[in-house]
Amino acid sequence: MQKSTLEKIFEYASMPLHGTLSRKLRKDISCQVNDEKVYSNATLFLGEEFVRITETEKGITTNTYYDWDGIASVRTIAKIPD
Repeated sequence: MQKSTLEKIFEYASMPLHGTLSRKLRKDISCQVNDEKVYSNATLFLGEEFVRITETEKGITTNTYYDWDGIASVRTIAKIPD
């Protein structure tokens, strides 16, 4: 999959954080990279050479890095409104 296509997918699933280059996942949308962990309430950084996904749970911040060339698939998961 091309980097430009992956960027569009991440942009669809997130919104810019004011004053930064990072993006926050939209409300009720989760994201899964390469059929691995499902990220909810995460912040994305779409760099030139990598993607960083940051999550904070129970006072612990975890950064996961993906090389653009190592991303084979991205799944977005959205809650359907009632």
